Formats: sequence, structure tokens, C-alpha cells
Amino acid sequence: MTRTRVHPAWFVAVTAFVALVGAAGFRAAPGALFVPLHDEFGWSTSIMSLAVSINLLLYGLTAPFAAALMDKFGIRKVTTVALLMVSLGSGLTVFMTESFQLLITWGVLIGLGTGSMAMVFAATIANRWFIERRGLVMGILTAGGATGQLVFLPIVAALADNVGWRTASLTIAGAALLVVPLVIRFIGDFPEDRSLAPYGAPADWRPPVRETGGAAKRATDALRAAARVPAFWALAAAFAICGATTNGLVGIHFIPSAHDHGMAQTTAAGLLAVVGIFDIAGTVASGWFTDRYDPRMLLVGYYAFRGVGLVLLPSLLSSSVRPSIVAFVVIYGLDWVATVPPTVALCREIFGEQGTIVFGWVFAAHQFGAAAAALVAGVIRDQTGSYSLAWFGGAGLCAVAAVLSWILGSSRKRAAVRESLTPVPM
Repeated sequence: MTRTRVHPAWFVAVTAFVALVGAAGFRAAPGALFVPLHDEFGWSTSIMSLAVSINLLLYGLTAPFAAALMDKFGIRKVTTVALLMVSLGSGLTVFMTESFQLLITWGVLIGLGTGSMAMVFAATIANRWFIERRGLVMGILTAGGATGQLVFLPIVAALADNVGWRTASLTIAGAALLVVPLVIRFIGDFPEDRSLAPYGAPADWRPPVRETGGAAKRATDALRAAARVPAFWALAAAFAICGATTNGLVGIHFIPSAHDHGMAQTTAAGLLAVVGIFDIAGTVASGWFTDRYDPRMLLVGYYAFRGVGLVLLPSLLSSSVRPSIVAFVVIYGLDWVATVPPTVALCREIFGEQGTIVFGWVFAAHQFGAAAAALVAGVIRDQTGSYSLAWFGGAGLCAVAAVLSWILGSSRKRAAVRESLTPVPM
């Protein structure tokens, strides 16, 4: 009987998934810590939202440079440093006494650390180690963040309520630190470094020529080239709306908004964790769909469903858990980052080997949108006493994102764009 050997690419993917889970602890923290920090220090929702906005902004700005740094220095080194920064930033929060320190720890340190990983890290692993199943692998790795939220959110909320927010912060720091040895041991930079071809590579596969030059120059060159293509701006704008309506609005403000309606923090955190459960299923399924269907049409559907959910949300929140709010979190969870695999696929389809770095810039737009929404929603809450205007504004933006995705055009049109970007051999 012949034993089929598991391709090493799958071990790299599993380790990357665990690393993303470990780094995702902070993604669960802000919404669950707003109330405890306000109770202890008296800090406003606006100032705490500003710290999250700085985090999300740096998260996005770091992403395209992180992709180039991974090309230059290797995935293992960049990921290790990123996890150490997340751990340091979360651990130092226990010494805070002034609000500006929240901006440094939550904002700068964790923003730079998480920005060096996340979706760009996932895209780099998928593109380097897989030829077949790229969409599926991208979906699974993207779901790593959702899994982290699922694992950490109830823990962070329970610790913050019953033990104290400092213990919750140290738990996040420890989780990021524990993943570092696994990354050092198992993550490989390129399959050819181990005399391997990527999973699913054809018999005549040859390693692509590795880019040279500074990471910053490569990232800015990729942006300069992409900026001349209208499709880039459509992708970036739609993905900015994706960030605004997930990380910026629901991810940060769902728990305090539910608390405004009389719901206990731990109950609201449990509902947001359910988003994480279904996010995993939705993202993996989206990766499978992306391998088989037009990614543009997938995006149109995802944004349309998300907008409907946001329109309904203010009427669904109450002091108790009703079937309607459970239905919301299930549907929103399935849609949460289902947009990622088709967006990555479109970047690679249009921009070729530069697609990962271009996606880094598209992801930067995602975080710009998230940062703006996190701050604006906090200001709306402080000024009006309610989040309703924020939810309705997000729904309107989703309609815009659906239109932007539609105008990307057919696969034939996108292929023509890529042909126009390919240098003519001399």
C-alpha cells in the first residue's frame, strides 16, 4: 500500500494559522475594555476610539511595507518581530496612568506589530507555497483572525469583568509570545529553499525571479504602478468600506452599543464571538468559491448583504438575546472577511507577481476605512448618545462598495488590464 506524503506547504499553512490566532488577541480587546477603562480612568469613548484608530491606521500603513520586508528579510524574521511587538504593546498597558500612554501601546506598538502580519502575511504564505488551492488557503488563513477573536473575546470579557482588565491585557501579551517558537521552528520563507515546489506546481515549474532592492522602494514602486490603474482605486475604496463596516464599526463598537441597550458586556462579547465562529465558515467557503467563480460577483453579493444587516441592527439590539440578533451575528459573521479571498484573487489577477504588495496597499485602504469609522462612531456616540447614525452610515457605504466591485468588469476586461501592465520583452 502506498502512503501519500503530506506536502510541507500544509505544515507551513497550519503554523501560519496558529500565528494569526496568537496575534489576534488584541482584535478582541478594545470593545471589551472600553467600559472598564472608562470606569477606572474616566476616559471618553472618543479618546479610546482614537487609540484604536491609530492602531488601525498604522496596521494598514505597515501592510504594504511588511509584504516587501517579507520578500527581503523572510517571513520568519518579520513575523517574529511583529509578534514580539504585539506582546510588548499589550503587556505595557498594565502600567498606564494617562490616556496618551494608551495611544502609544494600543495605537503605535500594537498597530505596527499587527500590521506586519494579518492579511498580507496570509497572502504571502498562500502565494509562495501554493499554486493550487490558493483561494482556499487564503480563506483558511484569513479565518485565523476570526478564530483568535472567537478564542480570546469571551476570555478577555470575562477576565475584564471578574478579575480586571490588566489580567486580560497580560493574557493577550502571553498568547502572542507563546506563538514565537512555533514560527521560528516551522515557517519557511520559500519552498525552493527546501528544494521543494509549491503545492500543486506543474512539472515544469520554475521559481520566479526574486525582486531586489529596498523594501520601501519596492512598496512605493508597486503603489506608483498600481495607482495608474482605475481598478486599483475601485478595489481600494471598496476594501476601505469593508474595513469601516467590520473592524471599525462592529468589531470595536458592537459591545458598547449593546451595553447602551442594557445588555451585559459578557453577553455582547459572546455574541461577537459567534460572529467569529461563522466568520471561519464564511471565509473558508469564500476561498472555495473564489477558486471557482468570478470574484467580482462574490464581492457584490457580500457587500449587499452586509448593508442590509447594518440597516437592521439598531432595531435588533436590546437588553436580552433575541432570535433576531442571533440571526444578525450569524449572517454578519458569514460575511465578515469573506471579502478577503476574492480581493486577493483580483489583485493577483490584475497585477500579477506584484499582486501581494498591491494587496498590501489595498489592505492599507481597508485600515484607513476602519480607523475613520472607529473614530467617527465614537464621536457620534459621545455627541448623540447613540450609535444609530453610525450603523445607517455604514449601510450606505456598503451600497457604494457593491457598485465599485461591479465596475471592475469581466474577467476578460481584467485580463486586458493585466496585459497592458506587462512589460514588452526587449
